[in-house]
Amino acid sequence: VSPGSCWAFKGHQGQVVIKLPARVHLTAITVQHITKDVSPSGTVVSAPKDIAVFVSLLGTSGGGVDADGEEESLLGTFTYNVEKEPMQTFPLKDVLPPRAFSYVKVLVKSNWGNPWYTCIYRVQVHGR
Repeated sequence: VSPGSCWAFKGHQGQVVIKLPARVHLTAITVQHITKDVSPSGTVVSAPKDIAVFVSLLGTSGGGVDADGEEESLLGTFTYNVEKEPMQTFPLKDVLPPRAFSYVKVLVKSNWGNPWYTCIYRVQVHGR
C-alpha cells in the first residue's frame, strides 16, 4: 500500500460492487487506507468514514433492487476510524434465513473531509 495507489472516486460518496468467485456466507469486511505518517500531505482526509455493506444474489441495477427484483440485504454500517490501525475489520450481521451471496456492495457515505475525492486502498471480504 503506497500513497496514491488507491481506488479513488469523485466527491465524498461512492460505491463499488464486487462479484465474488462463488456464493459466500459473509462474516466480515476489512477496509484499509494509508496512515498520516506516510501521506505526502500529512493528512488522511480522503479516507472513507461512514460505510454500509449490502449483499445480493445478482448484480445490482440501483435503487436497492437488482435486475430480477432480488432486494439487497444490508449486512452492516460502520465507521472507519483514521485514528486507529490502517487495516480495520468489521463484523457483518447474519442474514436470516442464512444464505450465501454472489455480490457485495460497499457504499461509502462520507469521508474524513476531502471535498474533491475519496480513496480506498484495500477492501477484503471474509466468509465461508
